[in-house]
Amino acid sequence: MDSFDDALARTRQAVRRQLQAMPYARYEIRLVHSHSRRCWPGERRWPPAQLLDAATLRFLRIRNREGYDVYIRPWAGPFNAGYVLVDLDASPPSVLHCMRSHGHEPCAVIETSPGNLQAWVRITLEPLPATVATAIGRHLAREYEADPASADWRHLGRLAGFTNQKPGRRLDNGLAPWVKLLFADPSLASDAGSLRQAAHRMCDSPGSPASRPTLARPTCGVAAVHSTPFAAEATIVYQQWVDRFGIWRKFAEPDWSVVDFWVARALLEEGVPPAEVEAVIRLGSPAFPRHHPKPADYLRRTIDRARAERSAR
Repeated sequence: MDSFDDALARTRQAVRRQLQAMPYARYEIRLVHSHSRRCWPGERRWPPAQLLDAATLRFLRIRNREGYDVYIRPWAGPFNAGYVLVDLDASPPSVLHCMRSHGHEPCAVIETSPGNLQAWVRITLEPLPATVATAIGRHLAREYEADPASADWRHLGRLAGFTNQKPGRRLDNGLAPWVKLLFADPSLASDAGSLRQAAHRMCDSPGSPASRPTLARPTCGVAAVHSTPFAAEATIVYQQWVDRFGIWRKFAEPDWSVVDFWVARALLEEGVPPAEVEAVIRLGSPAFPRHHPKPADYLRRTIDRARAERSAR
């Protein structure tokens, strides 16, 4: 085996270990040039097998040698995939012990350069609404003196097995340091439930819970969340049906108009009043109203179609 093949094998091993620590159906990969800060063109949302393919790894290694840093996050479209990044570059050395003692155990710890760490905390097996994931990220950033600028729901972290091309991270010998995976365990944080509850409270808006509509839940045992504001509740209900339908397992780029119809049909079958079904789609469907020039007409047509199909059965 020549030196390039040997290096490629080491990169594949590092990438595989990180993916095993952060298992998901698809990952977003982003290449950012260390000097210009420009991204390599195109979107890369790859399943694990494609990311571990030799041709893919060669492409990433070449870009890395050209000065591009390689970033990754589990990808769930407009939702967070259940993983929150905590950028610990400015945190004290004891921070990992503190995180574990508080029940915020990372599933993956990445050394981005000597003395600088990133930690991924797995909060849930299901996708999280963006607002909830951001609230958790900000809470953890405050708790552990992490970088608040990295505490949003879709922030990417470093991918192990490549080099950190930032000029300020160069070693004394002038070489770029390797990004290393220091710890890997795909488990949920033991206090993840409390983090989610606290995030929902932080996302609450003024208003009496009793004055908000009650929504039927999928019959798959989803717990009630009546304490959240209706907008957040609608997002959660919509997301639960997305997960139940297996949308992210079946479609890389879902047609949300089709998903809206499926959700509407399912909720109507659960006995949810049409006005509440409309509200779930309006508040919970990703990036609504998207391209629809007349959102109210679109919602009415979607509900009417779902009611007609239900009546025809």
